[in-house]
Amino acid sequence: MLLLSEALTLCLILSILVMSITSLISKKTFLDREKISPFECGFDPKTSSRIPFSLQFFLIAVIFLIFDVEIALLIPLILIMKSSKIKEFILITLFFISILLIGLYHEWNQGALEWAS
Repeated sequence: MLLLSEALTLCLILSILVMSITSLISKKTFLDREKISPFECGFDPKTSSRIPFSLQFFLIAVIFLIFDVEIALLIPLILIMKSSKIKEFILITLFFISILLIGLYHEWNQGALEWAS
């Protein structure tokens, strides 16, 4: 029991010593304030957190996800090209790409791709 308490005390003293040395050595200046401040999507962390989120950032993220999933779904089509019938393969591929193009056209029509109005 005595050995356990001595080990615990040694660990505690060592931890406090290391934390003290680190805080003394570290350079915290006024100029480093920008480096240690949180940064989230261009928001200033010192203002109100209830400002409205830019819809354009959200739509670009959704469009990126859509086209990212598109690539993930097109890769298996390429891999099964040799084992499937060519007419069915072309029909499925054209149907898939036409759905994506219709979605892109709809986003373009709604003005989601325009950054400046």
